[in-house]
Amino acid sequence: MLVDSHCHLDFPDFAEELPEVVARAQAAGVGRMVTICTRPRQVDNVRAIAERFEPVYFAAGLHPLNAHEEPHPSVEDLVGWSAHSKMVGIGEAGLDYHYQRETEATQKQSFAVQIEAARRTGLPLIIHSRDADADMAEILTREHAAGPFSCVMHCFSSGAALAETALSLGFYLSMSGVVTFKKAQELRDIFAAAPLERVLVETDAPYLAPPPHRGKRNEPAYVAKTAAVGADVFGMSPEAFAEATTENFHRLFAKVPRVAADAA
Repeated sequence: MLVDSHCHLDFPDFAEELPEVVARAQAAGVGRMVTICTRPRQVDNVRAIAERFEPVYFAAGLHPLNAHEEPHPSVEDLVGWSAHSKMVGIGEAGLDYHYQRETEATQKQSFAVQIEAARRTGLPLIIHSRDADADMAEILTREHAAGPFSCVMHCFSSGAALAETALSLGFYLSMSGVVTFKKAQELRDIFAAAPLERVLVETDAPYLAPPPHRGKRNEPAYVAKTAAVGADVFGMSPEAFAEATTENFHRLFAKVPRVAADAA
């Protein structure tokens, strides 16, 4: 069994065929999907998708690129949402200086709130980080020392130094379709140097489709394509890599029940 640890099933890209998308994922062996809410005003919609489809769970937070234009959820808001049985993570939160360096202060304010919510709920924090390696490493190190929390570096495509910092804190790195791209050898090398027990796989659908779908809409079924490359990176069979990353997912996202076939 595989898990798509990060997708966006509420996005308009899937509106016309969501049942078919979920069914294709299951047919491809994807037993669990976590759909991520990036704007607080979309929480109800994302929650409804998780309630509608048995294999789908959700996380909720405020994406850094939306932090300047959305009301920030409070710690209490996030804790309250987390009482739902299918909410399994906080975020996607973090820093993105590639597009919006000018909103740095607002991003950091929102990020701090979501870190505290992860501490209080015990749910993993789902981090988006782009072109912000130094600040991200400093914040994670300082905040974890102030009070531990669990975390996955979603769609990890940063440098080796940030990977080392995250791993030293006990965090996880998530492998997306980026790792399948021809020019991503440096990123593949970073993953190869990471402990296998700290690696997850994801699609970030509808973005970052792996070959042969690159440039088209991504969907959870295609996590198998990324996992096949991950298996090569670690010198493993696809079956062994799937088993290992699924176990990693359940260790981090402990609120998600195992599927019956995986329970043994």
